[in-house]
Amino acid sequence: MDRTPFYLTNVTAITPERTINDAAIEVNGGKIAGIFSSREVKGHDRERTIDCKGFLATPGFIDIHVHGGGGSDLMDGNVDAIINMSKAHARHGTTTIVPSTLTSSMEDLFKTLDDMKEARKLVPGVDYAGARIAGIHLEGPYFSPAMCGAQDPRYIKNPEPAEYTRILDYSNDIIRVSAAPELPGALELGRELKKRGILASMGHSDALFDIIPEAVEAGYSHVTHLYSAMSTVRRIQAFRHAGLVEAGLLLDELTVEIIADGKHLPAALLKLIYKCKGPDKIALVTDAMRAAGMPEGKYILGGLRDGQEVIVEDGVAKLLDRSAFAGSVATTNRLVRTMVTLAEVSLRDAIKMATTTPASIIGISRNKGRLYPGMDADIVVFDHDINVLLTMVEGRVVYRDEKLS
Repeated sequence: MDRTPFYLTNVTAITPERTINDAAIEVNGGKIAGIFSSREVKGHDRERTIDCKGFLATPGFIDIHVHGGGGSDLMDGNVDAIINMSKAHARHGTTTIVPSTLTSSMEDLFKTLDDMKEARKLVPGVDYAGARIAGIHLEGPYFSPAMCGAQDPRYIKNPEPAEYTRILDYSNDIIRVSAAPELPGALELGRELKKRGILASMGHSDALFDIIPEAVEAGYSHVTHLYSAMSTVRRIQAFRHAGLVEAGLLLDELTVEIIADGKHLPAALLKLIYKCKGPDKIALVTDAMRAAGMPEGKYILGGLRDGQEVIVEDGVAKLLDRSAFAGSVATTNRLVRTMVTLAEVSLRDAIKMATTTPASIIGISRNKGRLYPGMDADIVVFDHDINVLLTMVEGRVVYRDEKLS
């Protein structure tokens, strides 16, 4: 790692405490060494600077739920696909990703875990120009058949200790698992995940509210793509019962994630979630499939060999019969833009939901998620329309727009 100081100058830096105009961000050894006035950068250092022309700088975006992008998907069965999706999202400001599986055969799952192990050996900015891969998210197969959404129903099942302990023992890269807490054996799964320090998240669930506090006690602390593929208010013999949606909004113990692409959730629901949870409990996620950053048309959701064909139109992926969404095609800068323009939250809070909060949820906030001395130099520079102009991962520039050349 180069220990010579490097500077981003003439930037509007958004730190946890304040916004600093005409700032310089000093980067050294992959870390943020300081944030101060651009006027303090000495003349002999200017050869190692990038003039950011007054644009905004924030922590790099952290996407804790993403399946693919740039034409590739985690489930494609090769390391190159993982690296390519990380490159695609880095071009839009994401510096850390948690690639997510889709429900699949055990053979495909273990192959994906092998690919992830190899991909995480590579160094962003050295071996590839993309985002840091924090670990893998197992989205399934322990889901409610009634709430499978775009997940393949052939592989949905109840959690069995013999199976999931084999999976968890096989890979140290698993940092998050989503499951339906009402399934037989799901509470035991939650306890096992908590014991191992793995984020246990509730999703694709038809649970009634009454079981959720017990699930929280067992170890579940997060809700996967709130409102998508989950239970809400229903009537049972004339009486109304709340579901997982209401639990996610009501229970302070739970963090939530939302696909704020302007398609999955309308403005009223984005505002409701923000009002109930606040920016410290909400993570913006893309849940993007392979078509993120690509033209509209037909694509395969999941792996190329065993996935299903979907249609991308109107800025979102849909099942071919258009009965449901099939993941998003968003990048994280689009999520931030949507929260500001559609949900009418402040830019500072939108940035927090894309950086500080997801870092805390997956346990990497000691080094990532804030623009502050001592933190990893994961930095994104963008214009006032949140179009990304530069992405830096751990002190190395992995994307730079010609406007900053």
